[in-house]
Formats: sequence, structure tokens, C-alpha cells
Amino acid sequence: MKINSFQIEIDGIDKEILRALMEDARKPILQIANTIGISGAAIHQRLRKLEQSGVISASKLIVNTKILGYSTMSFVGIYLDKASSNSEAVKELKKIPEVLECHYTTGNWSILIKIICRDNEHLMQLLNSKIQAIAGVSRTETFISLDQQIDRQIQL
Repeated sequence: MKINSFQIEIDGIDKEILRALMEDARKPILQIANTIGISGAAIHQRLRKLEQSGVISASKLIVNTKILGYSTMSFVGIYLDKASSNSEAVKELKKIPEVLECHYTTGNWSILIKIICRDNEHLMQLLNSKIQAIAGVSRTETFISLDQQIDRQIQL
């Protein structure tokens, strides 16, 4: 691994380790080591360097929200009355557990959020009573996702 001021250059072994863990973060280190042909200790050492450099920021468990009863995924563009309302609006959005992502954007909206709801009624209630009630929000534009057709990370 080579570090310069703006980006990290990773070698082929680092890429193989990352590919294996991106496919399944619970894959045993020794299994990866055997596949690549290096020791488990070498894998741990490289993983520690990748974490310290910021290449790896987390590993997480992914829950199937549909099985838990959350079937409506939507994206909401939020128009703010003024740009200075952004930090306060984001602070309030963080309090809403259904908000999965929040992006400060260019274009028509000030903020784009991704939210998960049980159904359309839950979505409408969330928009009316929580999101549109945030000080500084002038209006919203909602897009309901009918089906997520691609879900992936960057390829290495």
C-alpha cells in the first residue's frame, strides 16, 4: 500500500482481500489467506493498515427490511427556504429513524434523503408530520422506488 497526500494506492493482494470481504464481510481470515496464498497474520496486518488509512471505514450487517414489514422505499427531495437552514434541517432529519441517507446536493433540491416506510400511508404520515414540519423546509418532492435493480459497491 502506498499513501500520497490525496489517495491511497493499493496492491493486488490488498484488492483480493477487499474483494473477498466486500463479497462477505464474515468470511474467515484464514479462508482468505489460503485462497490468496499468504498467512493469516499478513491478512490481519494488511487489514489493520487499510483501516488506519481509511480505505475500510466499517463492516456492517444488512437487514432485509421487507421481511421486517418495511416495503416502501422512497427518495425525497427537500427544498429549503434558505441555504443557511441546512444544518438545522439535517439535525432534525437525524432524529427520524426512517431516514436512511441524507445528501447535500446541487440542482433543484437542497437535500436528498432516502427513507424506508412500512407502506404508503406511513410515508404520507412521515412526510406530513415530521419532514415537512422541520423549520426551513419549504416543500418536498417524493419519488417512490418500485424496485431496486442494482445494489453494489465500487469494483476493485
